[in-house]
Amino acid sequence: MSNKINTRALISVMLCFFAMGFVDLVGIASNYVKKDLMLNDATANIFPSLVFFWFLIFSVPTGVMMNKIGRKKTVMLSLLVTIVALLIPIFGESFMIMLIAFSLLGIGNTLMQTSLNPLVATVVGGNHLASTLTFGQFVKAIASFMAPYIAAWGATQAIPSFGIGWRVLFPIYMAIGIVASLLLLFSHIHEEKSATGQGSSATVGRQFAECFKLLGRPFVLLSFIGIMCHVGIDVGTNTTAPKILIERLRVSLDDAAFATSLYFIFRTIGCFTGTFFLRIINNRLFFVISVVMMLLSMCGLLVGTSKLILYVSIALVGYGNSNIFSLIFAQALQNVPEKQNEVSGLMIMGLFGGTVFPLIMGLASDAMGQAGAVIVMAVGVIYLFTYSKNVK
Repeated sequence: MSNKINTRALISVMLCFFAMGFVDLVGIASNYVKKDLMLNDATANIFPSLVFFWFLIFSVPTGVMMNKIGRKKTVMLSLLVTIVALLIPIFGESFMIMLIAFSLLGIGNTLMQTSLNPLVATVVGGNHLASTLTFGQFVKAIASFMAPYIAAWGATQAIPSFGIGWRVLFPIYMAIGIVASLLLLFSHIHEEKSATGQGSSATVGRQFAECFKLLGRPFVLLSFIGIMCHVGIDVGTNTTAPKILIERLRVSLDDAAFATSLYFIFRTIGCFTGTFFLRIINNRLFFVISVVMMLLSMCGLLVGTSKLILYVSIALVGYGNSNIFSLIFAQALQNVPEKQNEVSGLMIMGLFGGTVFPLIMGLASDAMGQAGAVIVMAVGVIYLFTYSKNVK
């Protein structure tokens, strides 16, 4: 592959990263749905859990599909599904409507996360892959931290939000998704033929078996669990941070929504600065520093009762968790370079942690308050600390 970077293609995939960030609206959205439909924590947490459930089902099939139709076409399909998901909530807010919308959002995001990261490797590749993926996460984080602001604006400004309240964020993001689709459609990206897809005797069943067989490699398995913990902490903080403020500071949901934005603001800062740090700092050292910040955060979220302590804790976990995905994902891809599509499918399947963690956190918080949810996240942070010795 040429060292020359296709600038237009790079811009288009970065806008796709922005569209990838749409999935993070589920955190603040689930809080508004909980309020509007008067649900408990365990029931409300079904929504973020449902979004990430589809990563378990569709990640590996998407990796196989990429071998057949290519990475760009798979990303295009993901954008189409995402646009439909964002269209549905415009027409209502019933429990069933939101279940269908969040399911489609999860399916679209599964397709996108599985195919977009390898597509970046096609456009950039080489030693700049980790930093480019981190910059993509920075772009994604912009969409993530904008969602609570848009939702709060819609909830408090009846006329500008066209009478649909906080749900105004759905048509706004849908319009951006359409732009991303058109830009990618007209960007030329050269893809090498997949060796797996070329073999006429390579049945779909064999491809599935070869994909899951990669979990037999210790490093791939450890990375898979690491991704589960990363996204569990991410979705958990996204969903739980406003609840912690409501529980301990007695503020309204519209005011508590800032907690989600604060998390993503520092995730954005972390991704942006991480783009540079990953070029000059030892990857393992940077990983350890990030996890230590998250450990300190868990302590603050567990016992903190003042606004300052809670805000600092949310900022720490936002910054600390910002580069974990890119580091683990890049390490896994480079560990098995001849099976990048399959490894990508497995790593994105690890986002199923976004289903496991919120369900357990919902039960724990109903039983012992939001401190129970924090304890569940802390278990994930401890695992990441043990994983750090495997980072090259």
